[in-house]
Amino acid sequence: MADLRQGEPEKEAVNAAIGKSRKLAARVPRLILEARRVASTVIHGLHGRRRAGAGENFWQYRRFVNGEPSHNVDWRRSARDDHLYVREREWEASHSIWIWVDRSPSMDFNSHLTEWSKLDRALVVSFALAEVLVQGGERVGIPELMRPTSNRNVIEKMAQVMLHDSSERLSLPPNFAPAPFSEVLLVSDLWSPIAEFRRIIGQLAANGARGHVVQVVDPAEESFPYSGRVEFVESEGLGSITAGRAELWRAEYQALVANHRAALRAEAEHFGWTFTIHRTDRGPTELLFAIHGRMGAGDHVIKSRQPALSGSDVRA
Repeated sequence: MADLRQGEPEKEAVNAAIGKSRKLAARVPRLILEARRVASTVIHGLHGRRRAGAGENFWQYRRFVNGEPSHNVDWRRSARDDHLYVREREWEASHSIWIWVDRSPSMDFNSHLTEWSKLDRALVVSFALAEVLVQGGERVGIPELMRPTSNRNVIEKMAQVMLHDSSERLSLPPNFAPAPFSEVLLVSDLWSPIAEFRRIIGQLAANGARGHVVQVVDPAEESFPYSGRVEFVESEGLGSITAGRAELWRAEYQALVANHRAALRAEAEHFGWTFTIHRTDRGPTELLFAIHGRMGAGDHVIKSRQPALSGSDVRA
């Protein structure tokens, strides 16, 4: 009997995971349709992945930088004025983009201030971005779940591997080894400890991958619109706490959120990664444009000189 009782918690955890997977499966068709709608909006007007690199098609002229080989100079263009210019070609070789969506219990939160849960919005943005990238000739993968692929049905493939994933729902991606010059997109509410965040992105950046971090938040997690007696239940099993007058906690709570976010941004910028905040009461299109525009940007710039891209003002 002891063995049977010992297995009960594990059985309950498995049943809970199955229940959540079924609920997500019921929402997936709607999420896929929304992702395709958003992707079509972004694809309209885009002309591939406009990045400097080894290709045949002309992209743009840029100013010559001291220290570059002189044979890079386009002397015909430079003769028109007092500056030296380099003729850049558009990058034509596909590379891999790894997308990690936080599917931990905290991502299921959905307040009365928005119709979207954090998880649903994160999946829509990730599916739509994958569609846009594959249309542009890139390959998209999910760490430990899906190898990089350029399959035109990439959204369905992503949805299927997520639905059939029986592993623990982690807030941060596992430590994997992306190839140098590949890119990693991390979409999460990022309520994990700063030390864990630093460790993960440090390991990924050490392999030469560039990264983009999107913090998805419910508007209630920023404004703390609570008053009176309120019980707050931690979504990942760490217990609950009751506030007699919740409104008295607002200022301290907002200060803690601001400090945590500042630490996240500092860690991301330290490794040359971009950082963006997205609220679920705003549409996903602007966010998608911002992420797509940053991917592949600055490939020819030395990392130590790369300007930090603060995405905290992007309220898509």
